[in-house]
Amino acid sequence: MAPSTPLLTVRGSEGLYMVNGPPHFTESPVFPRVNIINVTNKGLLHSFDLPKAVCLEFSPKNTVLATWQPYTTSKDGTAGTPNLQLYDVKTGTCLKSFIQKKMQNWCPSWSEDENLCARNVNNEVHFFENNNFNTIANKLHLQKINDFVLSPGPQPYKVAVYVPGSKGAPSFVRLYQYPNFGGPHAALANKSFFKADKVTMLWNKKATAVLVIASTDVDKTGASYYGEQTLHYIATNGESAVVQLPKNGPIYDVVWNSSSTEFCAVYGFMPAKATIFNLKCDPVFDFGTGPRNAAYYSPHGHILVLAGFGNLRGQMEVWDVKNYKLISKPVASDSTYFAWCPDGEHILTATCAPRLRVNNGYKIWHYTGSVLHKYDVPSNGELWQVSWQPFLDGVFPVKTITYQAVPSEVPNEVPKVATAYRPPALRNKPITNSKLHEEEPPQNMKPQPGNDKPLSKTALKNQRKHEAKKAAKQEARSDKSPDLASPPAPQSTPRNTISQSTSGDPDVDKKIKNLKKKLKAIEQLKEQAATGKQLEKNQLEKIQKETALLQELEDLELGI
Repeated sequence: MAPSTPLLTVRGSEGLYMVNGPPHFTESPVFPRVNIINVTNKGLLHSFDLPKAVCLEFSPKNTVLATWQPYTTSKDGTAGTPNLQLYDVKTGTCLKSFIQKKMQNWCPSWSEDENLCARNVNNEVHFFENNNFNTIANKLHLQKINDFVLSPGPQPYKVAVYVPGSKGAPSFVRLYQYPNFGGPHAALANKSFFKADKVTMLWNKKATAVLVIASTDVDKTGASYYGEQTLHYIATNGESAVVQLPKNGPIYDVVWNSSSTEFCAVYGFMPAKATIFNLKCDPVFDFGTGPRNAAYYSPHGHILVLAGFGNLRGQMEVWDVKNYKLISKPVASDSTYFAWCPDGEHILTATCAPRLRVNNGYKIWHYTGSVLHKYDVPSNGELWQVSWQPFLDGVFPVKTITYQAVPSEVPNEVPKVATAYRPPALRNKPITNSKLHEEEPPQNMKPQPGNDKPLSKTALKNQRKHEAKKAAKQEARSDKSPDLASPPAPQSTPRNTISQSTSGDPDVDKKIKNLKKKLKAIEQLKEQAATGKQLEKNQLEKIQKETALLQELEDLELGI
């Protein structure tokens, strides 16, 4: 009988132990060594003496335990012993041992029903059926296969394979249906592309399409040290497309909704953009920009969390994706791990070593932003791993979304706000409200009455030109009527539209002309930044001088 709420497994310097989920959060005794524990009756099933094991993985139905330890050879150069073991969880016997030299992609992949298992071996993908690892049921052979991903869900099973390009040939990803691997037309779909040193392949839940993030280690344009990324869509019906992302920069995260009808991408130079796309790769909703680099759909797909972890401050945005309404904006500072609870209501954030070795601990949140439970590891200890107990889909029914924060006995913490650095020369002067980046609001919060769609780059450029012409006409009229006092032009008005005027002093007129030239160049740089172009350091410094130049121009025109 499954518990009413998922258990939480915690591993760290204090040991390995279980914590009951909300609302109790009580701990159970610490478990020693590498043991398999039946969490229903807390009985010890088996114990394995594997002192060098560094990786453990269960098959989807928990019938097989896979373990991996570093591969070593003997001093005389002879081959080492098999270092990848597959154990029967019920009996504890070793089903099969393999030599797996690399830690990357060490674990075999199973279908969800465990009728099929696959592993990559020397340009081939070997398939085993019904956990019989003594017989290879089928092989998929392609020269230089680098990676593969089995589809989720029941039969018919599908597999996506990636082959990197070489000698001028493009890289490609192909989709197959098991066991139809032979013949020139066996592939369900094929997508080839250049600029791919590595790829990440993501199946949707219904196994009808794959998203491929193609990455290069180096961006040859010099625009980013992240390398260069492109996003591709491949469907099992043969359709494929390049997903057009409206903002330049890295692709931080891409996730499918559990409905398999849409996906969310987080991309672009900071502040990053987040957009939901449909299966035609058309944008459905634009969340604007913000300090974020990750996205997490809830298990039921009705809530989306956009977050900024790692080198960002841990701000989260919790969205109702049916109504595109913001639910809460909690802050989980210094978080290195995030996970949705299988019940679709609770969230786990944690600070773990070795990523961060100070302030280790974890928090359990309600999606409305309330912290329901908090645990801080003692200062001399470390937290290495924390995870929810997995459950099959459908165990926890979806509940109506609430926007009111649920009550909590844990006191609210005020997140620490880091003050911006100010050089010594500016510390005794008033603070200006200038920003290096203007954050773009979500499309349903933009001040565009009657139009929820965001302006295109062309429309935005035309709008600026129209405003500039309007300002030029107004100032031209003020020059023709010198007796009429006109209010000073706002700083946001492009100064390059100011009509020519003479002060009677050639030197002053020359200075005014040079200042207007500089301000015009700054306006052009600001337009480039607004369209998403990454500016150089010296260009950003020019923009920051705009206020001083405007003041100098005004002083000259007034004869001060």
